[in-house]
Amino acid sequence: MVVASRAQCSVITVLIDFHTHTSASDGALDPCELVARALASNIDLFAITDHDTVAGYMAAAAYHRQRDDGMQLIPGIELSCQWSGTTVHILGLGIDCAHPAMSGALQTMSGAREERGEKIAQRLAARGFAGALQGALALAGDSHLGRPHFAAWMVEQGHVRDENQAFDLYLGQGKTGDVKAFWPELAEVTRWIVDSGGAALIAHPLKYRFTGMKLRRLIEDFVAAGGCGIEVASGRQTRDQLAQLTRLARQYALEVTIGSDFHRDAPYGAPLGVESAPFEGLRGVWERWASAQ
Repeated sequence: MVVASRAQCSVITVLIDFHTHTSASDGALDPCELVARALASNIDLFAITDHDTVAGYMAAAAYHRQRDDGMQLIPGIELSCQWSGTTVHILGLGIDCAHPAMSGALQTMSGAREERGEKIAQRLAARGFAGALQGALALAGDSHLGRPHFAAWMVEQGHVRDENQAFDLYLGQGKTGDVKAFWPELAEVTRWIVDSGGAALIAHPLKYRFTGMKLRRLIEDFVAAGGCGIEVASGRQTRDQLAQLTRLARQYALEVTIGSDFHRDAPYGAPLGVESAPFEGLRGVWERWASAQ
């Protein structure tokens, strides 16, 4: 952690990443590899937020406990839900993975993913792509089944040029394989996180491409359900996007979180770690743990 002397500046800079993924969901690195990468990047506060599973965090925590490095590893998750006919992702940070509320949530989400996978496969079969479910499951292995596994199977079978094309033509938003109906509602997912002792925050709020009015309505419903904040930095964003999210955070007195949304090394992907200093003056959710630094 880099700390400026108070004679020079009152800002304390902490390197944070509260949005990352491992091979337990749709990331490329296994949990130990991701933690090793975070340590090499000198990150102070780190969370693994796999989609609808804490398996990656649990494996990473066992690995991290063997190292006296000063980095705090925060238990996290990114849960899928439905709001106003759209799939929205909610980050849960500082959750108790063993709490009955979270155990029940994980069981519900596992079942939802299985049903969703079957529906995606049925839709792809109707388009002439038989065997998608078995192929995607084989590629997923021990990971939660998701659309990236279907995309990888389509590439493997020669149906598409690459995974981007699979999403553009068949799996992306509004396409054949974009199945939303199996996710629980926003209020229920938010309650799971809060009941398990975590902070619930809306992941990448601008990714849903809502109008300003609809985004504010999402925030209002989320706060009413017990949510506490939004992600203001997620991967690579423009200054205008950061400014828009910062204004919303101030308007609704929200806590904020920052992260890379790291899945794999990619030309346009963000590296691990975001400096906290540019967000001085906002209510950083990391303040719940930064005092221990």
